[in-house]
Formats: sequence, structure tokens, C-alpha cells
Amino acid sequence: MTPPQASPTRATAGGDPPPAASLRLQTMTKRADFQRASRAPRVAMPGFILQMRTRGPDEPAGIRVGYTCSKKVGNAIARNRAKRRLREAARHVLLRYGRDGVDYVLIGRKNATATLPFAQLVADLQTAVQRLHARRP
Repeated sequence: MTPPQASPTRATAGGDPPPAASLRLQTMTKRADFQRASRAPRVAMPGFILQMRTRGPDEPAGIRVGYTCSKKVGNAIARNRAKRRLREAARHVLLRYGRDGVDYVLIGRKNATATLPFAQLVADLQTAVQRLHARRP
């Protein structure tokens, strides 16, 4: 199965066409990847914590994203809702501002990730990504 191609008429919220190379974010699933990202720079925002790790040249290219919510966030329903919101926010922001060869980990926060307005969650994620990129040019 081949990945979908960007259509020339489709535009993102900012009016720019989406990047054709990375229409999909790769999801991190291995524990070792999350552990490596935990030692990387991070930014705490009201609704989540974002960790960013630049991968080495021997690792695969692409934008990879991991999502995690501990039991502190709530029961399984609350954790799943928080992760769904983080996934959608990442889709909105990282396809536009994410860098190739970088791992991003979004960590949900108790009483915040599931309740913040979605527009604020997206704006906070954009701010967090820009802050981390400013630290690591």
C-alpha cells in the first residue's frame, strides 16, 4: 500500500499547502525510544509536556511522535480521551512545524489535557515546538 499524496488544492489552516513528504506522522511504540526522549530537552505547557529528541544519522528519517498519559491523568477513558486530543493537536502542528529526523513525545497532564479548549492546546503545542527548535537550531 502506498502512502497518500498531497493534492495541490488542499491547504492547511495557515493557507500553505501541506508538505508532500510527510502527510503522516510515524508513531513511536518502542519503550527504548520513549526512554531516549525522556533524556532530551522538554517544555512544560499547561495541557501537556513536550519532549524533543534529534535522532542520529544512522536512524530512520521522518517525524516520529509518541503519546503517553499516566494513571494520574485518570481512568482508561480519561487517558484515551487525552491521547486522542494530543494526537489531533500533533497532526495539526507537527505536519507544519515538525522537523525531519526528530522524535516528539507528548505527555498528558492531570485535569488539563482533556479539559483545555482544543484551540489553546494547538496554540500551546505550536509554542512549545518553536521553543524547543529555538534551543536546538
